[in-house]
Amino acid sequence: MPETLQLQAIATVIGGHMEPADDFQGGVESVIRLDASYPLETLQGIEEFSHLVVVWHFHRASPDDVALHARSPRGNPRWPATGTFVHRNHRRPNQLAVSFPRLLRAEGRDLHVTDLDAVDGTPVIDLAPYFEHMGPRGPIHQPTWPAEMLTDYWTPAHQR
Repeated sequence: MPETLQLQAIATVIGGHMEPADDFQGGVESVIRLDASYPLETLQGIEEFSHLVVVWHFHRASPDDVALHARSPRGNPRWPATGTFVHRNHRRPNQLAVSFPRLLRAEGRDLHVTDLDAVDGTPVIDLAPYFEHMGPRGPIHQPTWPAEMLTDYWTPAHQR
């Protein structure tokens, strides 16, 4: 049996996207508000970084949404059926996501960001600055379907 973990949210997304959407995620500003139980100094120095790594929970999803079988992304039969751990959506067992928003500014407990693809009220499980030296090493390859599927992912939301 897999180990059970108990996690607490450290922050909450305020504003930004109001409803989950598959595309048009770009250009929306939101705030990641650190919980008051954490001292302000836990954010000291974060404004020196351009991007964050944010781990968040698909809080609007239900455990009934988890799909442990191969399926075509977005239900599109043009794309191959792939397994649960090949998708990046809420149908995952722990319903967690990782995003890399741009940090605009830090004001107290509020981290103002853009291009965070979480919705208002989303619990943030963890965050850290993005270190480019810890990013992928070597050439990156992937099949063609993710690029086809995500053509409009970062299109500005106002163009929806």
